[in-house]
Amino acid sequence: MIEDIVKELGFLTLGTRFKRIGEALQAQTQALLTEHGIGMPAAHFPLLAALDWHGPLGVGELSQAVGVSQPVVTRSLKGLEDGGLVVSEAVEGDRRVRRVALSPEGQALVQRAQREVWPVIEASVAQVCASLEGPLLQQLAALEVGLQRTSLLQRSAAAMATEPSSPRKRKAPAPGKSAKKTQETPR
Repeated sequence: MIEDIVKELGFLTLGTRFKRIGEALQAQTQALLTEHGIGMPAAHFPLLAALDWHGPLGVGELSQAVGVSQPVVTRSLKGLEDGGLVVSEAVEGDRRVRRVALSPEGQALVQRAQREVWPVIEASVAQVCASLEGPLLQQLAALEVGLQRTSLLQRSAAAMATEPSSPRKRKAPAPGKSAKKTQETPR
């Protein structure tokens, strides 16, 4: 068996290690979404969540809200707009700036995901991370092994088989932040 050089090089390849774990989480999240009949890329959901949380935003604000570059946000928004999940319009007074909002279809998808899928994903990731302790590199190794051994899809199926799901409430925004909605929305 070939030795895992990224793991063996430790902190030298930490960025690659994080990327590898992120890709595994993203792929397994996509499998969960597909299992629930949602064919949209998992990477688009943070944008939809930001729009649901904050209301209409500009591309720069969306970039800031999800922590990715503006070109990545712009490309993702193109797909979301083509799919009818978001709408955008030029800001009055500055036609170069566009505000993006959830369409009714986008809002319905977010509400469905909050109810049916996000709690499952959150619980599955929390489960794989629950036993992590010790030095960071050991935690990363344990996380990778945990994801390889039992996928998020398998974890969610096992959890659903052993206990009934209960509705969850969305966390309130941080102090000083205002959410679009004034009441908690079930996930």
